[in-house]
Amino acid sequence: MTEDKKNVALVTGATGGLGTDMVKKLMDDGFVVAANYRSPNKAEAWAEKMKADGYEPNLFQADVSDYAQVGNMVESIEEQLGTVDVLVNNAGITRDGSFKKMSPENWDAVMKANVYSVFNCCRHVINPMIDQSYGRIINISSVNGQRAQYGQCNYAAAKAGMHGFTKTLAIEVARKGITVNTISPGYIATDMVMAVDESVREKIIKGIPIGRLGGTYEIAHLVSFLASEDAAFITGANYAINGGQHVY
Repeated sequence: MTEDKKNVALVTGATGGLGTDMVKKLMDDGFVVAANYRSPNKAEAWAEKMKADGYEPNLFQADVSDYAQVGNMVESIEEQLGTVDVLVNNAGITRDGSFKKMSPENWDAVMKANVYSVFNCCRHVINPMIDQSYGRIINISSVNGQRAQYGQCNYAAAKAGMHGFTKTLAIEVARKGITVNTISPGYIATDMVMAVDESVREKIIKGIPIGRLGGTYEIAHLVSFLASEDAAFITGANYAINGGQHVY
C-alpha cells in the first residue's frame, strides 16, 4: 500500500475468542482495525475490556449474513477509515445435530452465517481492492471442513465450501495484487471450548498429537502473517493449524 496510509483490516465476528486475539495482533502489527459485531450489548462490554487491555479498535455493527447490512457497514468503514485492505472472514456459528434430525432452519442458519457471509463481505470489498491493486482476504474455516465430524453435516459442508470459494476467487484476482487464503483451525482454547466438561475436553486433547488445545494467539499470528505485504506470493492456500489432528 502507500506509505502515508496504514492498512485497514476488517475482522468479522471480532468479539469472539478468536476474533479478539486477531484484533489485538493486527493492531500490534500496525493495522487500523474495523471490528465487526452483531450484538450491541456484547460489543459494549467487549470494547470496555479491550480498552482496559490497551486496545481501542473501531467498531462496526452488521449481521454479516445479510448482504445489505454488510454493504452499509463497508460503506461506513470506507467513509471513516478508508478502503478495506484486509478482510478476515471470521464470523460463524454451529447448529449441531445428526442429519436425520437436522431442520431446514438449522441448515440455513449455518450456511448463511458461514458461507453467505463470506460472499457478502468479499463482494463488497473486492472491487475497491481491484481498483487499488492490493488486498488480502483470509477465510477462517475449520478442521471439520477437511474431515468427517458426526453431527456437523451443515457446518462441515459450509466450511469445506469456504475453501472451494477461496481457491476460485484466488485465481480470479491473482494478477490484481490480491491474495485469498483459508485457515482451518482445530480445537482452540476459546471460552466456548474451555466451558465444556473437563472430561470431554480431556478426550478432545487425547485426539490431538501435540497433546494440547491450540491458542487463540496462534491463529492470530497466522492471520497477521497472511495479512502482511510479505505474504504476496501465497494465495489459494489452506493452512491447517490443528496440532496434527488431521494431516494431509
